[in-house]
Amino acid sequence: MSEAPQGCAWIEGSYLPIAEARIPILDTGFVRSDLTYDVVAVWGGKFFRLDDHLDRLERGCERVRLRSPMSRAETEEILEQVVARSGLREAYVETVITRGVPTPGERDPRRFENRLYAYAIPYVWIQRPEQQEVGSKVVVARDTVRVSPGAIDPTVKNFMWGDFVRGLFEAYDRGAVLPILTDGDGNVTEGPGVNVFVVRDGALATPARGVLEGITRQTVLDIATELGIPARVGEVPVSALYETEEIFLTSTAGGVMPVAELDGRPVGAGGVGSLSARIRATYWDWHDDPRFTRSVDYGD
Repeated sequence: MSEAPQGCAWIEGSYLPIAEARIPILDTGFVRSDLTYDVVAVWGGKFFRLDDHLDRLERGCERVRLRSPMSRAETEEILEQVVARSGLREAYVETVITRGVPTPGERDPRRFENRLYAYAIPYVWIQRPEQQEVGSKVVVARDTVRVSPGAIDPTVKNFMWGDFVRGLFEAYDRGAVLPILTDGDGNVTEGPGVNVFVVRDGALATPARGVLEGITRQTVLDIATELGIPARVGEVPVSALYETEEIFLTSTAGGVMPVAELDGRPVGAGGVGSLSARIRATYWDWHDDPRFTRSVDYGD
């Protein structure tokens, strides 16, 4: 029997049930969103692309001048333990590295002691499988633009979601489930926790600027290479969304999520496009591929 079936966290050197997990209220990750983080999925008892996620976490730390208090091997052990102790075979596993808790009166971030937190909870779906079978309803946000890369580096995962949350409320008000944000200059960026792909003439395109370099995004690009599907990373004008044959979104929390309706109008023929469906199926097949997976030792 697992120790924490609803999830397990690692906080300040201890493993504990997710319901008991707490962080210090003065941690700058909480009060200033001064942190970076990453999320890796466990599916069928196996981590998917764990090394890629940890590589990105390390790059993020370097870009925002954080230093993890744990080595790579120690982090891997913590992640394996929070999953194993939870007993979860399908899990959403997050690692957070914060600037830390300042000593009284200290404001110089160079003197803070950085901290690492980690937890595993049941797998999170942005769009559940039954919703993915028919496709999502999304909108292009009109009232909200994505924060500039010159202000906040979108390639570093962070909790500064003010633009995304505002966009979500706009989507709900317009009868949709997710927004796609633009850069304010007529180009597509991303949505809340999702990258965007468009399909035109059998080829894929996804934005290059103003977006997180998602691991699921990269997986789709790798799938395209393996299946011989042309794919381009570059500028995607908003107009392309209305001229495309298919749109799908990607995220660790849900995989490949087809879009059936944009701004109240069908995308292409409506429903789930054939290329989106093929890529989605391959994406989940790869979760059993030893090239990308690492089994969790549950001590069974």
